[in-house]
Amino acid sequence: MKTFFDPNLQKYSSQRYPIYARGGMVNCSSPQASAAGLEVLRQGGNAMDAAVAAAAALTVTEPTANGIGSDAFAIIWSEKNRRLYGLNSSGRAPMLLSAKAVLENGQSVNGKMPIHGWTPVTVPGAPAAWAAISKRFGNLTLEKTLQPAIRYAKEGYPCSPNLAQSWKSAYEIYKREFKDPCFEPWFETFAPKGRAYEAGEMIFLPDHAATLEEIGKTGAESFYSGDLARVIDEKSRKYGGYLRYEDLAAHQAEWVEPARVNYRGYEVCEIPPNGQGIAALMALNILKEFSFEESSRDSVQTCHRQIEAMKMAFADALHYVTDPKEMELDYHRLLDPTFGAMRAREMTDRAQIWTSMEPPKSGTVYLCCADGEGNMVSYIQSNYRGFGSGIVVRGTGISLQDRGADFSLDPKDANYLKPGKKTYHTIIPGFLMKDGAPVGPFGVMGAYMQPQGHVQVVMNYVDFHLDPQQALDAPRWQWLRDGRISVESRFDPALARELRRRGHDIHIDLSTPSFGRGQMIVRLDNGVLVGGTESRTDSNIACF
Repeated sequence: MKTFFDPNLQKYSSQRYPIYARGGMVNCSSPQASAAGLEVLRQGGNAMDAAVAAAAALTVTEPTANGIGSDAFAIIWSEKNRRLYGLNSSGRAPMLLSAKAVLENGQSVNGKMPIHGWTPVTVPGAPAAWAAISKRFGNLTLEKTLQPAIRYAKEGYPCSPNLAQSWKSAYEIYKREFKDPCFEPWFETFAPKGRAYEAGEMIFLPDHAATLEEIGKTGAESFYSGDLARVIDEKSRKYGGYLRYEDLAAHQAEWVEPARVNYRGYEVCEIPPNGQGIAALMALNILKEFSFEESSRDSVQTCHRQIEAMKMAFADALHYVTDPKEMELDYHRLLDPTFGAMRAREMTDRAQIWTSMEPPKSGTVYLCCADGEGNMVSYIQSNYRGFGSGIVVRGTGISLQDRGADFSLDPKDANYLKPGKKTYHTIIPGFLMKDGAPVGPFGVMGAYMQPQGHVQVVMNYVDFHLDPQQALDAPRWQWLRDGRISVESRFDPALARELRRRGHDIHIDLSTPSFGRGQMIVRLDNGVLVGGTESRTDSNIACF
């Protein structure tokens, strides 16, 4: 049995230790959301019910990162069926939305999709995900599972310091930039006092509560083909949006087979495209060609190879990944071991600029849950950038995502905007398997940081034998799309200097949230759960 706790490795944990439990565990970036998941576990719910309860609660207690108008993905281990399931509930572009329409209507910004307003709004998938998970696996009804979230929205909850900081940052930008009447409901909902909430203030979201009640009572049908769908359609038409009732009615959460890569005896599992989890798998498929000693975690060679593998993976992912129906090749080819070996042979001891290669033919909330019966869930949902599009559907509390901002307006790009198309998606849940059995769920939030966080956490756990808390707490690096490598302030200065000598453009970033926020649960052979939670934010583990 793999056990944890080595005091010699505590330099990665700032004296935080993993949490042990047996009856159940819920790890979230909000303590109220963790408590919501634990509440339904104690009421007879399973890990799937807990995940839905926590996800719904997060739309209330962390609206700076997600909302009812989010997309969602999940990876679920069903102990009863002894099987891993993937769920893709990302929405499509409205049928009226096209690159031609955006350009002709003057809605592009410097030739790209706008990030705010109704134009980048795609069909939200989160409510459908909650309903699908509850219907297929839940012990409780969706209506009962949403009760903790409804209570937080009705009765209020106190604003935490990290939440207040994110809220203030968004408010200052929105106050300066949001002049169109379509943004007024955002201020009415999230700044009713004419300012952002401050730490310790109570937050009440009554419209949000009423919408969650409607979703619970109707199994989310109202959101897609009922009264809520009609309200969304009405507001979209009023403000010149492209989203229509018919787009919402056509949405379905899709059960998919997780994509997998064998990494030193562990199966690392991700949602396949249109998600970017494949980027993490491609990087690990390259890195498994090298040997990493347990003591080499902080070496320049290890860090250099991780960064270069991630850059290679992004070069291919950003070139190929889009709606799977639109991809020009089968994504399995990108995960072929021979392709990983080929990419590994290209690597030198110097930083390079990588372009895509065809293989040989042959801002987000993350949570994870486990129960005492063996079920485990890796779940993620997001409005993409902070509050999302800045659009709130008046009278409902529904803040809509701006996921369509990732579409390209260049017809040469794989992710070119077309009606009814799914965009390249940054949110990705992760899951570890070994010898056909579940090890546990893990994830790191943060747009393009996510696959990079996955690679670093997996290697911390598998190669360097860190426990879940240490694997999350270890200093992180992040490749940025402009070519720079951003590192945390805790990153070893000597290592940063050595990476610069190898040609990496290293920058120290004092903004902790930009390095993602993660959670992880590992199940030991005796059924004991070992949990790690993000030290960079208000994360919390609720367990028994």
